[in-house]
Amino acid sequence: MVSLPADHEVRMSRARLSLAGLSVGDALGERFFGRDSVVERAIAERTEPPGPWSWTDDTAMALSIVATLERFGDVDADFLARAFARRYELEPQRGYGGTAHEILADIASGKPWREVSGAVFGGEGSMGNGAAMRVAPIGAYFADDLERVIAAARTSALPTHANADAQAGAIAVAVAAALAWQMREAPDGERLLATVVEHTPEGLTRHGLVQAIELRAQGVPSTVAAKRLGSGYRVLAWDTVPFALLCASRHLDSYEEAFWETVAGLGDRDTTCAMVGGVVAMSVGEVGIPGRWVEAREALL
Repeated sequence: MVSLPADHEVRMSRARLSLAGLSVGDALGERFFGRDSVVERAIAERTEPPGPWSWTDDTAMALSIVATLERFGDVDADFLARAFARRYELEPQRGYGGTAHEILADIASGKPWREVSGAVFGGEGSMGNGAAMRVAPIGAYFADDLERVIAAARTSALPTHANADAQAGAIAVAVAAALAWQMREAPDGERLLATVVEHTPEGLTRHGLVQAIELRAQGVPSTVAAKRLGSGYRVLAWDTVPFALLCASRHLDSYEEAFWETVAGLGDRDTTCAMVGGVVAMSVGEVGIPGRWVEAREALL
């Protein structure tokens, strides 16, 4: 029988809050794909699209993470891999990338996830941003213990992302979510980014985060930062996570401002906005996520 922590429900309330922020960012960010000139004008004018806003694979996978935390009070990689595969089988049209289709279809067919995850990209494993896009609720659940955050974030990446840099991206976002909760009374974006770097393993993702700190200090606009750091056009951890966490660090006190700054970077905008939403929700709380946006977002299943 699984032994859950005494404060499991308190932890789950934080995980669900992060999920709410993640899913709203994902669903609203997804509405801003299209011709760049049209999208850029809509963003500049802050035009909110009509609902409902359907969510993507970012939220689908985050739902599986929250279900795993609910059941185990931790991340069980075997259970999580099966949960990912089940949701994929039910709704493969949620926007999964090509490699994710391959991995999840193989897991659903009964192949061991360790074998499948490690085989892609010539045995290097996926360095995509998928492990990072779904991970913020883990940072929320273990928000009082960064070592647990790091271990659980890495474990959550394993079923689909065997690559160390993809795992580093997951660790960075989860740590950011935990820190946003810890700093909720006195948000400090500069300190948050610096602390994230301290806890992110060496590699391209960490290097991008160091650059993000420099750009933040220089006050570089997000549209320029997106070009220098990448905003997910390559759908890789290192060209997505640094930009997203830069945007989150600038607006820990405003979910709306964080969203608009992030989506202005274009790129993989449902994913960058999902990352930012899952982090900033921990700082602003439930009341900080616009109610009209929650109502417009497709219901979570």
